[in-house]
Amino acid sequence: MKIYTREQLLNENYPYGKSAEGIPMGDPDKEIFRTNPDVVVFDPKGIEDYTGDNEHMLVFNAPLSDELLAIWTQSSCEGTGNNHIVIARSEDGRKWGEPVYVIGTKKGELFHQASWAFPVVSKKGRLYIFYTKQLEVHDNHHCGSGGLGCIYSNDNGYTWSQEHTLPMISSRFDNPDHKYPKNWIVWQKPIRDQNDKHLVGYTLITSLAHHVTDPTPNRWVNQDSRCYFMRFENIDENPPPDEIKITWLPDEDKGIEVQNKLLPFMSTAQEPAIVLLPNGHLFCIMRSMTGYVQYTISEDDGHTWRDAAPLRFKDDSEFVLHPMSPCPLYRISDELYLIAYHNNSGERMGFSQWAEEWSLNIANYYRNPLYISIGKFNGDSRQLLEFGKPYKLLDSDDIAVGPKKTAETGTYTSMTERKGELFFWYPDRKYYLLGKEIKQDLISQIKP
Repeated sequence: MKIYTREQLLNENYPYGKSAEGIPMGDPDKEIFRTNPDVVVFDPKGIEDYTGDNEHMLVFNAPLSDELLAIWTQSSCEGTGNNHIVIARSEDGRKWGEPVYVIGTKKGELFHQASWAFPVVSKKGRLYIFYTKQLEVHDNHHCGSGGLGCIYSNDNGYTWSQEHTLPMISSRFDNPDHKYPKNWIVWQKPIRDQNDKHLVGYTLITSLAHHVTDPTPNRWVNQDSRCYFMRFENIDENPPPDEIKITWLPDEDKGIEVQNKLLPFMSTAQEPAIVLLPNGHLFCIMRSMTGYVQYTISEDDGHTWRDAAPLRFKDDSEFVLHPMSPCPLYRISDELYLIAYHNNSGERMGFSQWAEEWSLNIANYYRNPLYISIGKFNGDSRQLLEFGKPYKLLDSDDIAVGPKKTAETGTYTSMTERKGELFFWYPDRKYYLLGKEIKQDLISQIKP
């Protein structure tokens, strides 16, 4: 099967169309192999009605079997209004069954969205799914504004409870009219903190009612936002949803802020990814509009955090370049960690995230390739984590595919360790869902 390069597609005058000048569309039947995946979790097979957009792929170990489970948000195209959650399962991590609808908008509808689901597995084997639930009214946007939806399963995700909506703490950045819900999103699986509690980070977007906005239209990246956390205190006891206890962090509504490079009156800090360090501290990275990964550390279980700062490969070395795009961080052994980033500042191929005019979604093109580095704990350093050299893991060759017509790859990912196999799970161009094994010999080659 011949897979054309970007240059060949350009020379053949965009045989499958184009996403932007210099960005060709690819053959969807062949592009699934572009990033050399080891596993195919889901291939939409050219279907763009209701199932063409696939993102926020969280793979995890099933609570009551040796299976792997994957949940993700699926729609016809991002932002269309028909988000729904699906689940797929695999007995061996290599072959995956077809996704099954769980909750959210049904085909032909444009309401009752369920978006950006994340799993919490109790020690007793109950699987909880939480998500942004669309309500009768929304604030900034219908896909990212809503309640804290919750369902649970006692049989590995085959059957589910009724839907519940849990209360969320009010922030000074929410709409002062409390009939409007929060603007929030969780994008990663929870970790367990040093007290063995489930902890997960979320982005809080400031309500437009506060009028802290970008005066230039169409630049979606400049949103006033901060990073917060929720800790599930009693979920290992299998409480019913209305008895789940959540501690909202940091204290005193002091979310983690990063000054926006273009609009200094605004904080843009989003999509926190957290790991537990061997000394009990929490290490968090996030995306911003600075051109770098930002990081912060908590020494008190998330109640307070250092001021965010640009992440370096190690103290006083070069910064880790990264645009406005998710940047995950995973603990892969007792003292080793894996970070994924794009290794560019948001300026690439003539596109710039700081451009004054956005006639198209520029983020579709600077979110490629995807690099990884291995980090190692160093308790004597200021940053506490030191990272090795960049390694290019994924590359779409700047060929777009899917209903969003994006060339991005490796956004909204997850990792699992199962029977000695370490897998990096990734949406490719928010279309295919794929997996790549991270082998120990590679880790040995690139670790610091």
